[in-house]
Amino acid sequence: MTIIHNGTAAEHKLPTPERNGGMPLMQALNERRSIKEFDNRQIDDQTLSEILWAAYGVNRSGGLRTIPTAMNQKDLDVFAAKTDGVWRFDANKHALIPVSSDNILPLFSTQDYMKNVPLVLIYTGSKNEDYPVMHAGSAYQNVELYAASKGLASVVRGYFDKQAVAKALKLPNTKTVIVSQAVGWGN
Repeated sequence: MTIIHNGTAAEHKLPTPERNGGMPLMQALNERRSIKEFDNRQIDDQTLSEILWAAYGVNRSGGLRTIPTAMNQKDLDVFAAKTDGVWRFDANKHALIPVSSDNILPLFSTQDYMKNVPLVLIYTGSKNEDYPVMHAGSAYQNVELYAASKGLASVVRGYFDKQAVAKALKLPNTKTVIVSQAVGWGN
C-alpha cells in the first residue's frame, strides 16, 4: 500500500467506505467475539477504509465522528500498523498519513496468536486526560461490531510494550499509547 512520491512515502487516500448494508445491529452484537485465530490474508484497502471509518471516521458535517466525543474533543489518534509500515488515520481527509516504513507488528507478538495478524490498530491520546481513554473504548467497540458484521477476527489488547510502540510511532511526550486492536481474517 505504500505510495512513493519524490522518494518518500506519501499520503494514501482511502476508498470511500460503504456506509450501507452489513448485518443488523442486534445480530452484530450477538456475533461480536474476541477472536484470537488469524490467517495471513492481508486486509484490502476497501475493508481497511471501512474499519478506520467505523473506528473514528467523519459521519456528519463539522467533522463529527462515528463515536461520541466528550465535549467534541477530538483528542484520539488511530494508527494502522501493517507489515509494510505504520500510518496515522486522518479522518478529515479519510486518508493514511505515513509514519514509518518499519514493520512494528513484532512489538505486538507477546502472544502466539499474533504471529499472523495483518493489521494492528493503535489508539493514542493525550496524557493526563480522561477523554482519550473513553474515546478509544468507543472506537474499538465500533471496530469489533464492524468485524462481526464483516466476518473478521478482532481482539482488543493491552499486553504489549507501550513505551516501545510510542517510540516507534514517534509520539511526542504529551501523548500516550492507550490500547491496541488486532484485526484480520479468521481461521
